[in-house]
Amino acid sequence: MPRVIRNLILAITLSCTAAAPGLVPPAFAQGAAKGASGLPLPRFASLKSRKVNIRIGPSTDYAVSWMYMKAGTPMEIIQEYENWRRVRDADGTEGWVNQALLSGTRTAVAAPWMRGKGDDVFVNMRRGPESSSAIVAKVEPGAVLTIGECNGDWCHAEVGAAEGWVNQAEIWGAYPGEAFK
Repeated sequence: MPRVIRNLILAITLSCTAAAPGLVPPAFAQGAAKGASGLPLPRFASLKSRKVNIRIGPSTDYAVSWMYMKAGTPMEIIQEYENWRRVRDADGTEGWVNQALLSGTRTAVAAPWMRGKGDDVFVNMRRGPESSSAIVAKVEPGAVLTIGECNGDWCHAEVGAAEGWVNQAEIWGAYPGEAFK
């Protein structure tokens, strides 16, 4: 069977599998399923390279649907096929990327749903992991933060020269209630 036809059949099969109810776990059920790599699905990672092509299928034979131009962009890995990962970004754009272009470094986007809501809308970064802690920085919606740990409610993060804690509900890049160090 020609490679193009085989890849087309594979893409259709993977699309149908992803669309079938119950086969792709919801984002909040992290750890409920494991991919071929043995790691949980879904899970968060980030882009390793400054230029990364996102393809419509799991092979370089598939067309590029999007190109990301910033290393560190957080991605949610939602499916695996051999050395390819189906990813989703904070805006919901999905596609396939080679695993070599992904990093385990955790990053997050500050309140992407608040972009364009006004010049006075910010995510507060605090000195400690509680609402009563002093604000050390105001982070613009859409800014990418590097996350060191999350306790289920708060994440310790860095953005530029600022370091502190952000409310986990105000970022995209950590699941609700997820804790890690």
